[in-house]
Amino acid sequence: MASSEEDGTVEEKENNNKKRTKSTLATAWLTFYNIAMTAGWLVLAMAMTRFYIQKGTHKGLYRSIARTLKFFQTFALVEVGHCAIGIVRTSVIVTGVQVCSRIFMVWFITNSIRQIQSEESVILFLVVWTMTEITRYSYYTFKLLNHLPYFIKWARYNLFIVLYPVGVVGELLTIYAALPFVRRSGMYSMRLPNKYNVSFDYYYCLIIVMLSYIPLFPQLYFHMLRQRRRMLLGEVIVEKDD
Repeated sequence: MASSEEDGTVEEKENNNKKRTKSTLATAWLTFYNIAMTAGWLVLAMAMTRFYIQKGTHKGLYRSIARTLKFFQTFALVEVGHCAIGIVRTSVIVTGVQVCSRIFMVWFITNSIRQIQSEESVILFLVVWTMTEITRYSYYTFKLLNHLPYFIKWARYNLFIVLYPVGVVGELLTIYAALPFVRRSGMYSMRLPNKYNVSFDYYYCLIIVMLSYIPLFPQLYFHMLRQRRRMLLGEVIVEKDD
C-alpha cells in the first residue's frame, strides 16, 4: 500500500510540474505577444501622426501605413488560436468574429478598393482601432506582469463606450462608400454561366455584411458593458440559462 501511495504522489507531483511549466510558457508567450502588438499599434499611431503633421491632410495616409496595418491586424488571428487551445479564457466565437471582421475590412474592403482609401470614414475607424488596440494590448501586458496601473484598467473598460460605436460607424460608412465601385467593377463576383455553375455577387455580400452589424453589434457591446461592471464595479454577473 505504501508503495502505491508513493507512486501516486510522484505522478501527482510530475503532473503538477508539467502544468506549472505549461503555465509559465503560456504566460511568457502571451507577455511577448502583447508587448509586440502594443509596440506595433504604437508604431502605427506615430506613423499616422507624423504623416498628418508633415502633409496636413489625411489623403494618402492609408497607403503610407497599409503594410504595417495589414501585418499586425492579420497577425491577430493568433488570438483565435489562443482561445481554441485554452491559454486564454475567452470565447472562440466572439474573438473570431471580432478579428475576422477587421481582417475583412482591411484586406477585402480598404486594401482592395483604392478609390475609398482617402475617405474620412477610413481614417475614422483607423484612429479608433489604434486607440483601442494600444489600450487593450497594454492592459493585457501589465496584467500579465502583475503590475496593472489603474488608469490603464480604467481606459480599457471606459474608452470603448465611445470608441466602439464610432468605430462601427466608420466601418459601415467605408463599406457603403465601396458599394458603387464594387457594383461597377464586379470584383470578387462570379456570373453565370461558368464551369463551376455557381453565382456570387460581392455587392450583395457587402450589403449582408452591413446588415449583420444589426444583431452582432449590440451583443458584443453589451458583453463589454457586463465586463465593465464586473471589472470596475465588482458586480458578479450571473448568466441565466435559457
